[in-house]
Amino acid sequence: MAPRTWTVGDEVRHAGRPEWGIGKVAKADGATHNGVACQRLTVKFDRAGLKTLSTAFASLEPAGAVQAVRSQLSAQINAAETESDAGDIFAGASESIADVLSTLPEPATDPFRTLEARLKATLGLYRFQPTGGSLLDWAAMQTGLADPLSRCNRHELEAHFQRFRVRLDAHLVTLVREAAKKDPAMLDRLKGEAPSQARSALDRLNARR
Repeated sequence: MAPRTWTVGDEVRHAGRPEWGIGKVAKADGATHNGVACQRLTVKFDRAGLKTLSTAFASLEPAGAVQAVRSQLSAQINAAETESDAGDIFAGASESIADVLSTLPEPATDPFRTLEARLKATLGLYRFQPTGGSLLDWAAMQTGLADPLSRCNRHELEAHFQRFRVRLDAHLVTLVREAAKKDPAMLDRLKGEAPSQARSALDRLNARR
C-alpha cells in the first residue's frame, strides 16, 4: 500500500507523540529518503506548536478518531451540565471520562499487532508521570483535549492516572510472561530502548520471580 500523501489543511495526529494533540498541516513538500519518496511537513499541533516532520520517520494518522472522542466527551459533559444540579455538573459524565482516561491505548493492546509492537508501545507509556506537564500530556493523549484541565481538575487527573497505571502494570505483566515464553531476547532488546521508568518496572517484575 502506497503511503498516504498529506496536503495543506489536513488534520493529523502523530502516533508516536499523541500528547501533542491534533495538528494541522501548514506546509507540505516532496522529499526522498534512501531513494524512497516521502514528504517534509510543517505541522502546527495544538499542544506542541510548529513541528517539521519527515513522513519517512513520523507516523501520522488522520485526526478523525481523536476528534470523535473529543466530540463525544463534550456532548456527554454538556448533557451532564444540562441535567445535573448546580455544584455537580460532571455527575453524568464523570464515569465516561474516567473510562476514557484509564483505558490503555490501542497500540498497546491490539491483538492484531505483533507481541513486540504491543510490548514496545506498553513500555513507552511509562514515560508519563503523575506530576506537572507530564500528567497533562498523558491526559491529552487519552482524551484528545488540548486542555484537559478544562474537563477535570488536577486532583481528578492524578486519581485517574493511578487507575491507568494499575492497568498498565497488569498489562505489562501479561506481555512479559508471553514474551518470556516466545522470545526472551526480545525483553532485553526492548528494555534497552525503553524509558527509565519502564526499565524500573521490568526490574521490579524480575525481582518478583
